[in-house]
Amino acid sequence: MRGLPVVSAEEMKRLEKDAFEAGESEQGFMERAGEGIASVLIANTNVAEEVLLLIGKGNNGGDAFVAGETLLKRGFSVTAYCLYPIEECSSLSQIMHRRFKKAGGKFTDVLTFPEEGIIVDGLVGTGFQGAAEGVLAETIDDVNDSGLPIFAIDIPSGLHVETGKVETSAIQADTTIFLGLPKIGFFLGEGWNHVGNLVHVDFGLPEKFVEDADPIAALLSEEEAAFSLPEIKRNRHKYEAGYVLAVAGSPGMPGAALMSCLATLKSGAGIVRLFYPEGMKDELATAPYELIKEGWDLKDDTRIFEEANRAKAFIIGPGIGRSKEMEAAVKTLLARITLPCILDADALYFLAEHKEMTLPEKVILTPHHQEMKRILGAEPTFERCQDFAKKKHLTIVLKGAPTVVFHPYSDPLIVAHGDPGMATAGTGDVLTGVIAAFVAQGLKMRDAAALGALLHGLAGEIAAEEETSYGVIATDLVHALSEAIHNLQSYL
Repeated sequence: MRGLPVVSAEEMKRLEKDAFEAGESEQGFMERAGEGIASVLIANTNVAEEVLLLIGKGNNGGDAFVAGETLLKRGFSVTAYCLYPIEECSSLSQIMHRRFKKAGGKFTDVLTFPEEGIIVDGLVGTGFQGAAEGVLAETIDDVNDSGLPIFAIDIPSGLHVETGKVETSAIQADTTIFLGLPKIGFFLGEGWNHVGNLVHVDFGLPEKFVEDADPIAALLSEEEAAFSLPEIKRNRHKYEAGYVLAVAGSPGMPGAALMSCLATLKSGAGIVRLFYPEGMKDELATAPYELIKEGWDLKDDTRIFEEANRAKAFIIGPGIGRSKEMEAAVKTLLARITLPCILDADALYFLAEHKEMTLPEKVILTPHHQEMKRILGAEPTFERCQDFAKKKHLTIVLKGAPTVVFHPYSDPLIVAHGDPGMATAGTGDVLTGVIAAFVAQGLKMRDAAALGALLHGLAGEIAAEEETSYGVIATDLVHALSEAIHNLQSYL
């Protein structure tokens, strides 16, 4: 899984400059960008609606004018609100202003909103630095209060393209139509709260320049991930489908173990065996019939290693607690186990407490922000997480909005799916189970981590459609996994 390169504004500028030097036309890029923007708008609205273009000084305003001209030809009513005199705008924007006017576009000197329609944000682009002030800030605030759908061109106005920081005000976009390559600021700071849905428009940058990009990360697409779904042979048996062991749960904490194991089964694993600390038998009485349960004495892991000879993946951590006995047992297991391991929850706590703990050759960590901060002893930036993955030769799934997969030999991979309703207890346990299932079915560690994170996010979106973002609980994700997989299969 390569993903679409995620770049800085400077890198995008360099690629475009190289393309111009090779003979590409800046106006041609703008025309194709505007036509692509119009196509996205047409797909998300209808000809009875009105379109309000917000025009700033830069080339984003020119892109908006081209989109407006295209929409006029399709029967839309399009009005432009120019924040500054056209003489102060870029030369290309002035050309597109004249074309828009000639095509019948309307202009307004007063910011008024249609009762029904959409807003296209072309106020400021990726060159914006600092804080939105004065009339720009006032316009942004009024637009955000309008209640109308907002489509941002390339980046929401007011959002810092490199850091995702918002100094004062920034457009709260429903959709960001990014041009060429996605920008890193979408995924940092407040970026994810402002970009809304991300839609790609190719403005004609030749592929050789895309391949020459020096990315900060990559953005995973559903279409690309679909081809990583494990092949299912008609004559396979349950051990070929994937045998997963789990050390999970503790007295009073059966839920994490059950959700993780059930998610593993629902993601294609043929058999899951849960090893639980003695004293939990009654708490696990309502476990799914399909789950094999076996109690174990924390000081005797004989049975675990007997089964490890047949298994393909190992879950350690969900709900295990932080007792000294469990800590010693986990350290012993990790020092001896040769299976690919997925570590979550309190297993990550033990790792943070003992940073030099011996780990198996193949490991996936699934921390949220605070867990990763404890492991690193510092704020988990892209650079620090990537360096840790390289140093320890492991894969990290940094859970969040969005989730990011770090791997020693690849750029960070951003999984831009999910729903705010997933911020609830147990969803991380579900993710661990999904990833384990794909490891057991033979996927490489990075691919299993990325595919698992994507399906987890898609399941969260599906659950929120039914339950709303207020009502999602972790088991809703388990029940939505089949639909998420089905949707991904549609790309094949």
